Amino acid sequence: MCGVELLPLVVSSGWASGVNAYLVVLVLGLADRVWGLGQVPDVLARTDVLVVAGALFAVEFVADKIPYLDSSWDAVSTAIRPTVGAIIALLLAGDVSTLEQAVYAVLGGGTALASHGVKAGLRLAINTSPEPVTNVGTSLGEDLSVVGVVLLAVTYPWIALTVSLLLLALGVTTIVLLVRRIRRGWRRWRDREDTAVP
Repeated sequence: MCGVELLPLVVSSGWASGVNAYLVVLVLGLADRVWGLGQVPDVLARTDVLVVAGALFAVEFVADKIPYLDSSWDAVSTAIRPTVGAIIALLLAGDVSTLEQAVYAVLGGGTALASHGVKAGLRLAINTSPEPVTNVGTSLGEDLSVVGVVLLAVTYPWIALTVSLLLLALGVTTIVLLVRRIRRGWRRWRDREDTAVP
């Protein structure tokens, strides 16, 4: 796969990894198993990888729906999601030069870090709302977006790139507009963490 074809796949999977890394691995692996995709590394379709990714996705699926637990999960995932985005980028890059591998890893990991920051910030803002329906709806929307972007990335990579960049820009704009609510959510989450630790 040449660099021009690889770029949209790396950025799109990086964006999706920042939102839900385990779901990205699961969707890429299952898509490779079902359709035998040449651009997806076979290691992602291994049974052990799919089982682990499925189990971790199940945990995240539940944790992501519970107010404030979702923010704690996001805090833990700050190192995980960008790392997974970088690893997927390296796997997708395959046999390119070392410099190109480094560039793709930074691109995948950096895009994952940016989308993770947007997700975590939006969740802090949403947690200022007292009802759980907003969390559940937002989480389901995120999961559907990840599945859609990843499937687009393996079929129509340039469209997936455009969608990913638009979602990232929309998320950053929303964060800027909601910064006061995010600060309030941050204080509430921090206060809950402080009272939980004796």
